[in-house]
Order: sequence, then C-alpha cells, then structure tokens
Amino acid sequence: MILTDQLDYALPQAQIAQTPADRRDGSRLMVVDRATRTIEHRRFDELPLFLRTGDTLFRNNASVLPARLHGQRPTGGRVECLLLRRFTDGKPGVETWECLVKPGRRMQSGSIFEAAEGSLKGTVVAVKGDGPVTVEFEALKGETVVDAANRSGDVPLPPYIERADSSRRAADLERYQTVYAEKGRQVAAAAPTAGLHFTPSLLEKIRAAGVATADLTLHVGLGTFRPIATSFVEEHPIHSELYEIPVATQRLLFPPLSGRRIAVGTTTVRSVEDFLARHKAPLAEPHVAEASIFIYPPRIFQGIDVLITNFHQPRSTLLCLVGAFLTPGSEDGLKWLMEIYGEAVAKGYRFFSYGDSMMIL
Repeated sequence: MILTDQLDYALPQAQIAQTPADRRDGSRLMVVDRATRTIEHRRFDELPLFLRTGDTLFRNNASVLPARLHGQRPTGGRVECLLLRRFTDGKPGVETWECLVKPGRRMQSGSIFEAAEGSLKGTVVAVKGDGPVTVEFEALKGETVVDAANRSGDVPLPPYIERADSSRRAADLERYQTVYAEKGRQVAAAAPTAGLHFTPSLLEKIRAAGVATADLTLHVGLGTFRPIATSFVEEHPIHSELYEIPVATQRLLFPPLSGRRIAVGTTTVRSVEDFLARHKAPLAEPHVAEASIFIYPPRIFQGIDVLITNFHQPRSTLLCLVGAFLTPGSEDGLKWLMEIYGEAVAKGYRFFSYGDSMMIL
C-alpha cells in the first residue's frame, strides 16, 4: 500500500503560476532521462532537440468551454453555475446538464435561476449531497447553452488561479486553450495543460523533422483537481472521464512502430492506457468509452514511451501517474519524483496549469 503522505511537497505560493508565460513555448522545460537519471533545464521551444524522426505526439484536442456562468435567483440572490457535462435531452427546447452551483446549500431541487445575462432559465431537478446537481436549461432568447456560454461565460480556471474580476477574460479565453483544440469539441471543464506550451510554428518545426501528430479527445473533468483524501493511495475513489480515439490514432499505437509514442499530458496517457487495456488491435470504428483507470506505482505502461507533462498539485492522482511512469514496474518512482520536484522548486520553476513543463524520456 502507498501512503498518500508520500505525495506531499513544499511549494512556495509565489511559484504557483497565476498567468502564462509571455510566449507559450517560452516556458521552461525540465528534461528527465530515466536511463541515466539525469536532468537538463531547457526552454519548451527546444523540445525538437529531444524528438526523433518517426516519433508520434499523441494529443488531447478537447476544447475548454467558457463554462462558468453568472446569474441570479428570483429573489435577487447571485448564482454561479459551472457547466460540467451535457446529458441526452428528452424534452423539446430543454437542455439537461450536470453542474456545480454556488451557493450550493440554497440551490435545492426545484430552485430556479437565470444565467448568461438572462438568456437561460435554469431549474435544479436533482441534487446529490454536496456534489454536482442536474439542471434543466430553457432558452429564453433562442441561444443554446453552449452559445450562451461562449458569449458571456468565464473560463473555468482551477481554484489555485485567482481572478478578482473578469479583466483577464479575453487573455484567459486564448491562453487556457491549446492551439490545436477542436472548436467543435468544447467538452472540457479544464484544459489539458501540457499542450498549452505548443505554438503553430513549433508544431510546424516538429512536423518538418518527421514527427507525426495524432489526436484523441478526453472530456477533462474537475476530478483531475480532486486531491487524494484517503490515507492510502489505493483507497481513493478515482473519477471517470469520457474519451474518444479515432481509428487513425488507434493504428499508430500498435506495431509496427517507426518511433516512440509520446504522450502530451496525463489525459492522453489515461485514454491510451485505458484503450489498450481493452483492445489488442485497432478497431474498425472510433472507440468511445469512460476511463475510470487509476494509474499508480507499480505499473507497466503499454502504449506510452515518453511523457510531456506539467508540474502537479500535492496529493494528486496525477503525481501517482507521473511517479509510475518514472520507474515502470517499481514503487520507487514516487520517491524520485519528490526529489525532482524539490529541484524544480529550488530552480524557481512555475507550477500547475499556467506553469512550466517536464519531459520524461
């Protein structure tokens, strides 16, 4: 059993990035070589130095919806509603969503509110303890929920990024989104942040070097920010997330392989490892499933040879995944990971979603 206390580390508040680097690829890149157990300190625009002809970058192309809606109740009380997931609708003219609402204690079943500058009427129809609620939205001005969110919603930044007002809304709309996000796939409640460092010019340089890119879609949920609250890692109830892998991407995961399979982010790893646990060959159709896989040491990875990832929060499931990747098949990775993070702190790296990145070879 793995003690969750092993996932704690000290991080100065000043090193939690509140804004992104001036240039996406101007962020720092820590390169960790597992074979030699050495570390190099680079910039992200130097990434091509560590790629080879024939490699494939696997990316999560999910797009982040400006899903934080503001509204009010009939009594005038303010409401904040965060859209998480749309359900299949059964009523004409009504969209049903899973949401987080504040103040939650006042939003019981039957509660009504207007949101998105009065364009949506929301009715809470189901409540589950202190967690998400089910809301039915009626369009008051002919807009879909997604259209209303794109017009007036705020970016669902994680709680460690503080915004006193909406003055940075336009900047966050651009930067809390990968340059390769598919606009038609606004399915993420959080960005796949390892991909935030890529620029169109860097991607062109990578392709010119003979490195392919392959996309999949994982609907990133807020469970990714949920800390492990149990004493032992294995006791943590892992969240599930919907993912989709097209046929062309599936084929690049299986031999004969011309190069390494490089995962951009932990969401990509989660999708690939869940898929390969289910299938031993490519399918004839896109694969769609819920990933409830929990990756922690010791683990042998089936589909990922290199990992690009950001620096993650203490006591998080993402630390478990990265620690497992550092030393596949062994539990020693978490101890080494804490040493690596200690060096990152000492060297002044910026942490979390808008922070710097790490490449594990």
